[in-house]
Amino acid sequence: MADKSFLTWPFFADAHRAYAATIDAWAQANLQHVDHHDVDAACRKLVKALGQGGFLAHTAPATEGDKLQEKLDVRTLALSRETLARHSGLADFAFAMQGLGAGPISLFGTAAQRAAWLPKTRAGEAIAAFALSEAASGSDVANITASARRDGDSYIIDGEKTWISNGGIADLYVVFARTGEAPGAKGLSAFIVEGANPGLSIAERLEVIAPHPLARLAFKHCRVPASALIGKPGDGFKIAMATLDVFRTTVGAAALGFARRALDETVNRAGSRQLFGAPLGELQMVQGHIADMALDIDAAALLVYRAAWVKDMGAARVSREAAMAKLYATESAQRVIDAAVQIHGGDGVRSGHAVETLYREIRALRIYEGASDVQKIIISRAVTSMAER
Repeated sequence: MADKSFLTWPFFADAHRAYAATIDAWAQANLQHVDHHDVDAACRKLVKALGQGGFLAHTAPATEGDKLQEKLDVRTLALSRETLARHSGLADFAFAMQGLGAGPISLFGTAAQRAAWLPKTRAGEAIAAFALSEAASGSDVANITASARRDGDSYIIDGEKTWISNGGIADLYVVFARTGEAPGAKGLSAFIVEGANPGLSIAERLEVIAPHPLARLAFKHCRVPASALIGKPGDGFKIAMATLDVFRTTVGAAALGFARRALDETVNRAGSRQLFGAPLGELQMVQGHIADMALDIDAAALLVYRAAWVKDMGAARVSREAAMAKLYATESAQRVIDAAVQIHGGDGVRSGHAVETLYREIRALRIYEGASDVQKIIISRAVTSMAER
């Protein structure tokens, strides 16, 4: 049973504690046997189930008329991802992409854009995707080459995107392209592109060690109405960074969920496995590993929920806090899971075993939404900037 004592920390209100219990009970009842043989079908099913359960309502604010009725609560998003990741990496993926994919619309979209899409993504009736990365511009967003040119009352998008989560199954893609208002980051814009648009095609499906729907997208004379523009021309970089500022913390929360599951599996193994006539857990070296794992998990949790709390308290930007949370939680989870594999011995690398699955799941989190080395740059720049004030 995963440690729940962190829920007593002052970062949380009673509503958060009640929500954590609700989503954990739902996950226990619904995520024990997720079929990974057809990840497209599994993700569609998970999005629908998460929507019907009411959990996707937290991935985007509710709207009434032209007004948002609520704001994103990052602590709730983080609790969701931690809990879902502890039970199923694919369920965490399905939840997270609804938030990230719809994030630019919920944060910067017009009333019409919000009304058209947010009720659907919140209900699990439309699958969302965030199309930012390109072959030569993953972490270097300012180097995007996909273009969008104005043509009357439309924009025409040309180029490619790659490593796009939900690529091939999404109903809407938020696509970042160069509109040329200025060089570099200041010349990017964001657009809503429907999955059925004839100018959008799936150039390649991408297979990775922890199967998820991923694709390389091709845009060839992809025409979208001018009303598909999110914000103003040239706002794309600001939109992308503000969206990541919110959701990057939740990547750390997912890593935390993976790490907690690995510790649970390790404690169970240490108590049940006999070695030299005694439980494995009586070996001091194993006790040392378990202590290190628990320490890493608590330190990561403090950073994750500190970042979420700061954002929820109204901070305009939490780039430094989110980068610290994402960096430490993902790197420490890799250490925790590696130790779990080691303590499990041969079972730790047996295909389908819980810790073997975690070992494959965790690796990508140190790369996507800003690789670990990029987070170090963000942190360093923030610290330097504070020192210069």
